Amino acid sequence: MTTNDDALSALLSRYSVGPKHLVEPGPSDQQLALMVEAALRAPDHGELLPYRFKAVRGEARQRMAELFAAAARAAGKDEAGAALDAERALRPPVSVAVVARLDMGHPQVPVHEQWAAIGGALANFLNAAHLLGYAGKMLSGAKVRDPAVVAAFCEPGEILLGWIALGTPSRRPSGPSRKSGVETALQIWPG
Repeated sequence: MTTNDDALSALLSRYSVGPKHLVEPGPSDQQLALMVEAALRAPDHGELLPYRFKAVRGEARQRMAELFAAAARAAGKDEAGAALDAERALRPPVSVAVVARLDMGHPQVPVHEQWAAIGGALANFLNAAHLLGYAGKMLSGAKVRDPAVVAAFCEPGEILLGWIALGTPSRRPSGPSRKSGVETALQIWPG
């Protein structure tokens, strides 16, 4: 078996980069489509496609900012807190809502496998963004449960997981991962 060292090195160099370190340009529609194509390659028992990605760019970012501010106020935040939440919607050049569409009663694909498919799709999406020269980070928070925010992004029965903030990294993270512990994450089962 051979490995593609360049591809593996690229995967091992991916970091999550928060919105304050993301600048224009964000990915184009064609690049977003490539990211979704990569997401579609994740394992998905029964090919249920238990997720959707909804891109927010341009003027739609302002509408999302208004939703975030209203959700902050509904959660009891003051105007400074609402303004901060609105800024979080405007900071990344592109945001992508991640929505789960689970089939709770599927006869062959249990819900935990559908969640695993969503996680795999999310990882592939972020890896593709990285390979295209972008950076991103998955973000959520209490606003994913705000009824108005959920209604804006979800059909009935769907679950809003959060948003991927995407853009060009203003700095390139490097060095060892903050997550270490292969020895903790990988265990050899003795049988």
